[in-house]
Amino acid sequence: MNILSSPDVSSAVILARGLGTRMRKPDSEAAVESAQAAVADSGVKGMIPIGRPFLDYVISALADAGYSRACLVIGPEHEAIREHYTVASPPRRVTLQFAVQEKPLGTADAVLAAEEFAAGEPFIVLNSDNYYPLAALRALRVTRPPALIAFSVRALIEIGNVSPDRARRFGSLNIGEDGMLRRIVAIGAADAAFDEEPYASMNCWSFTPAIFEACRRVPVSARGEFELPQAVALGIRELGMRFTAVRMREAVLDLSTRADIAEVQQRLRDTFVEI
Repeated sequence: MNILSSPDVSSAVILARGLGTRMRKPDSEAAVESAQAAVADSGVKGMIPIGRPFLDYVISALADAGYSRACLVIGPEHEAIREHYTVASPPRRVTLQFAVQEKPLGTADAVLAAEEFAAGEPFIVLNSDNYYPLAALRALRVTRPPALIAFSVRALIEIGNVSPDRARRFGSLNIGEDGMLRRIVAIGAADAAFDEEPYASMNCWSFTPAIFEACRRVPVSARGEFELPQAVALGIRELGMRFTAVRMREAVLDLSTRADIAEVQQRLRDTFVEI
């Protein structure tokens, strides 16, 4: 691990702008409470109540890991998020700011929305619908950026709540013998047994401000979005960025669909939350 000799990374950007398309999709077999279903219908996954909004767990974990500043990237229509964290339940352990991504143009565009918040300093990026292990958040805080957590696909499946089909969508990380990320490649159907120990990105990154130039340059993807993994690839290829890959065998809780809600709630039932 490329440990920082300068002060630790203290700022985090949480991507909470997505449309939540998979979460909006009805699922008659999913065990969800009425309040959870109502928020799921809105697609704002971070506000799904797991006793309290799921985002509270994410912010509490950041504070536990030593981060002192956080920025929520939201849409202009997400007044419920802004009101919760400015009026109903303002965080005391982290200084929370907001950045507005006007349109849902993809994760690279969402990161660009937080450029003013970053203020020229390193920062980490994570999803609002994933609960990451403390070990991962702490590792990014003390690893020289840019870096990412490379999660064991086998661990995501065996001790997390990620199915093999979902894990295949993440893509596999090609990591060199020097521990640096080379590229992200597709996991094909032939890899269903995961015989070799692939590692995947769960969008848990640390960046220097150089990522903003990569996000500005990245072309629109086949899905019609400006995507962060493609911006990272461009940064490696054209801007000389070198990402340390911190391999980790830990569980990540993924709150992507209504079918995930009951298990995530069960897994977090004894988690102490203080924001």
